[in-house]
Amino acid sequence: MKTALAQIEGVSPYSQSKHYDKVAVPPLQGESSRDYEARTWRNRLHVNEDGQVFIPPMAFKNCAVEAAKYLQLQVPGKGKSTYTKFFESGILTTDPIVLPLKPADCASECLFVPSDGKRGGGSRVEKVFPLIPHWGGQLKILVFDETVLNVWDTVSKKTVLQHVLEQAGMFIGVGRFRPKSNGFYGRYRVAKFTVSEG
Repeated sequence: MKTALAQIEGVSPYSQSKHYDKVAVPPLQGESSRDYEARTWRNRLHVNEDGQVFIPPMAFKNCAVEAAKYLQLQVPGKGKSTYTKFFESGILTTDPIVLPLKPADCASECLFVPSDGKRGGGSRVEKVFPLIPHWGGQLKILVFDETVLNVWDTVSKKTVLQHVLEQAGMFIGVGRFRPKSNGFYGRYRVAKFTVSEG
């Protein structure tokens, strides 16, 4: 097994939309929907035991898999076989990217969104979402199948894994309103990429 480290730098704002409901976070007596949103929107953040906001590790794994599917890069010497299955089962991200941010420090934005969460829905409601303008950190990727470490660019020696991660940052993204979901948040660039044993 090898370990890849990618230094991620956000190039557009990042937003989260973790699910919570009125059973887990009940409204106060007589509280309006608008006041409920204003009071509880920070529950949409992923927060660790130390009270820090974090990006779930699987966000990046899923992002990379989606990019591999989209790119349909073929594995040399394997006919029409693509790298997608090697991203699905050959890599794993287990450590979150912890941001230097606590929920109380986080900005927000109020949007008029479909009540059922589906684009184009008829009825709309006000929802408040967290907004993180600047974000990034080190992403640790466990590589179980080194096929993804094949050289993609012979000049720069860039691997397929690095190439797919870079492309994923441009047109897939992470979080709410990312490019994959017809938005523009959650885009990133890979500032540094290294691979080591173990």
